[in-house]
Amino acid sequence: MTRATKHKSKSKQYLAPKQRKEGNAAKYITRNKALNRLQIKLPEFRRLCILKGIHPREPKKKVEGHNKTYYHVKDIAFLAHEPLLNRSRELKAYEKKIVKARAKRNFDLVERLLGRKPEWNLNHLVKERYPSFVDALRDLDDPLTILHLFAWLPADNSQKIRPEHIESARKLSLQWQAYCIRVRALRKVFVSVKGVYYQAEVGGQNITWLTPHCTSQVLPSDVDFRVMLTFLEFYKTLVGFVNFKLYHELGLRYPPILDDKLEKAANELYGLMKGLASAAPVIEDTPKTDGGDNDTEMAEEDPRAVESQARLASLHSRLLAIDTEQESPVLNTEATKEPEDEDLDPSVNIFKGSKFFLGREVPREALLFVIRSFGGTVSWDGEGAPFPESDEFITHQIVDRPTQGHKFLSREYVQPQWIFDSVNNKFLLPTDAYLVGKICPPHLSPFVDAEAEGYMPEYAETIKRMQAATSDDLPIFEKPDDANAATETSKTDVNVKLEKSFTQDLSKEIAGISYSASLKRKAETAPEEDDQKSDAAPAVVPEADEAVRMGRMMMTRKARGLYDAAKMGQAKKAAKIELLKERKKKAKVEAKGNK
Repeated sequence: MTRATKHKSKSKQYLAPKQRKEGNAAKYITRNKALNRLQIKLPEFRRLCILKGIHPREPKKKVEGHNKTYYHVKDIAFLAHEPLLNRSRELKAYEKKIVKARAKRNFDLVERLLGRKPEWNLNHLVKERYPSFVDALRDLDDPLTILHLFAWLPADNSQKIRPEHIESARKLSLQWQAYCIRVRALRKVFVSVKGVYYQAEVGGQNITWLTPHCTSQVLPSDVDFRVMLTFLEFYKTLVGFVNFKLYHELGLRYPPILDDKLEKAANELYGLMKGLASAAPVIEDTPKTDGGDNDTEMAEEDPRAVESQARLASLHSRLLAIDTEQESPVLNTEATKEPEDEDLDPSVNIFKGSKFFLGREVPREALLFVIRSFGGTVSWDGEGAPFPESDEFITHQIVDRPTQGHKFLSREYVQPQWIFDSVNNKFLLPTDAYLVGKICPPHLSPFVDAEAEGYMPEYAETIKRMQAATSDDLPIFEKPDDANAATETSKTDVNVKLEKSFTQDLSKEIAGISYSASLKRKAETAPEEDDQKSDAAPAVVPEADEAVRMGRMMMTRKARGLYDAAKMGQAKKAAKIELLKERKKKAKVEAKGNK
């Protein structure tokens, strides 16, 4: 081959177009290649992904193997233009200068370098990930749960959990609780083994979070707290923005002023509420949180937000009067006659007019949050308490153990579960089953729909009858159109009958006769004609099963699989309900045997 032909073949080789990637090879990239493209290490890559909200992907066809982690190419390109990437490089270079100055024992230079260290700001990420305020509220479940978790964790140098992390998390969580109390936003409470679940309605969104029990927490060794601290860093910025926006809509100062004496006495929530009750409406131009000047730009105003802001502004003056009344150590009977706000649901004021005193053994912060959210007044035994235990106007004392040396006849001594059950059922339950020393009824979860599940516990049936008896919308017999017909039954007569029926049912429950057993006795004493009618009911037609079988045969393979999965789920649900019924029967038999 001559020299000219060799040169010609090489030129063709160089000029040949590069093979273009298509499909999954062009859409996804492995984590190692992403690290090489961004020129960062794995911990920093994880941190950036958490802050930006980027997650690994699962492509249908993994081109480079099944044992690798894949990311979308657009997400990596998104990270490459992130300002935090350059800021992290600047921080690394600055830390090298500090290390070098310490090695040379130039401590003056070290102090100067530490004084002008570049700051790490996440404000633009909040605006980027949540373009509207409703989006931020909709995604607030996990941030509130993480903040309440770190608020009760101990400081640990080995896990890099510093005291300032705990302090900032606790302040933000208490500010959120103070706002929920202020606008009566709390709706549901459930005490479980994991902690206390709360659900509040803010801005038309249901926000649910979990708070750990007020006990010393043990840090597990299998949890990577570096990842948790990264989440905490972003969530603190997000919740700071949300809190400022909510306080700004009410015309309140943010951050609220906290009394130093109450803070030292571990009464921060009461101190915040006391400050909000006595604070005048103040609207600041710039927030005092880490959000800076970008808070008002974080969420685009929409019609719902404008309407909500106007409604909250109208509620402010009336709620201010209510909270000021609750701070008074003596119940003012004239102030309690204040008309209810039309925008507030009457169920959020079920504790209004009641004064509670908390014992030392009960969870004070949880009860304070719940009682104040529903219009009650609370005190306790300790420094900074609003009123003492000897106050004559106390209506309920919440205790968990019968350790009271002196009992007041003018108040009721109930267990903490009565508070939570009354809140979940939206009316004051009778205190007979919650007295001190008694075994409380089952604490039913308000997040479970008994009718949808197909099984209603016995105590839920009892509560349902109580709600029907105490409801204002009691059924009234309709008046016939015929003028000569008898007059309609008055509503007061119906109330008397329902109250009598409710008293009889409650006495049966106390005597140990369940509602289902009483219904069974009524059915046994029914006329024989009803039995004959029930016996004449048509049986299941066998042709129906045949139609179902033929219909299943006509389905496609995918539809048949979905149908079988649905039937399997229904069978599991029915088996679970039967198991609960069997356990219920067994428990009743054991209870009778013990008697």
